[in-house]
Amino acid sequence: MTTPTTTPVRPGRALPLAAEVRRQLSRRRTLVVFAVLVALPLVLVAAFAVGGDDAGGARGFVDLAQDSGANLVVFALFASTGFLLVVVVALFAGDPVPSEASWSSLRYLLTAPVRRERLLRQKLVAAGLFTLAALVFLPAWTLLVGGLAYGWGPYVGPTGDQLGYPLLLARLLVVVAYLFVSLAVVGAFAFLLGTTTDAPLAAVGGGVVLWIVCAILDQISALGGLRQALPGHFAFAWADALAPTVDWSAMAQGALWSVGYSVVLVGVAVRRFLRRDVTS
Repeated sequence: MTTPTTTPVRPGRALPLAAEVRRQLSRRRTLVVFAVLVALPLVLVAAFAVGGDDAGGARGFVDLAQDSGANLVVFALFASTGFLLVVVVALFAGDPVPSEASWSSLRYLLTAPVRRERLLRQKLVAAGLFTLAALVFLPAWTLLVGGLAYGWGPYVGPTGDQLGYPLLLARLLVVVAYLFVSLAVVGAFAFLLGTTTDAPLAAVGGGVVLWIVCAILDQISALGGLRQALPGHFAFAWADALAPTVDWSAMAQGALWSVGYSVVLVGVAVRRFLRRDVTS
């Protein structure tokens, strides 16, 4: 009687990205995140229906939100940039590694065998994909809801300038790309914390707290030009992409600071995790 043999899994092929994506897609927190994103434009439309229309004085994003579906998209992004999207990014990036540790499965993944650097890469890439999906889904779904509720008119800015749909959709792609890059620093910091703790809430909360603390420091005018180096200082620079002529200067500065911080933070995370004694 011969004993069946199994082909050993090569470390370079263990934990394929598709398997990690399916694993994260089945997580309850992923479903909750997208449920919140689905609910957001519906809540906004309901709130505007209850509150009515007060169009006195200068009009900002909130005052123009009911002009068209395009305007509702811009207001939804404006309302969610400061906190909701920060939580989403921190959750997707900070949760995966410590969750494995809290389930006592991280040690078994590393003996599958999965090399540590590959494990981190797959987790980070999956986090980036889900973050990008959320950033694309929110304006797309809001545009549909807003279009049905308020019509499909062009986007009208606070200064009265208009953007038609072909151009608006291209500008929204720029906005999504900028949000993805500018919020990467939150994900990188949460990811770093996730490689040093077994508590998912600590990693996710740390990324959110970083953003909040930097937002508070950004209000201190005595810091002068140092505020430009704070994560989140250029958080709303994406609004420049909705002007008739795009001003790239603020977005370029925000992207460069975020990429620089993210590279350093992810590098530290990898270095620490490769040396960490994983026992859970």
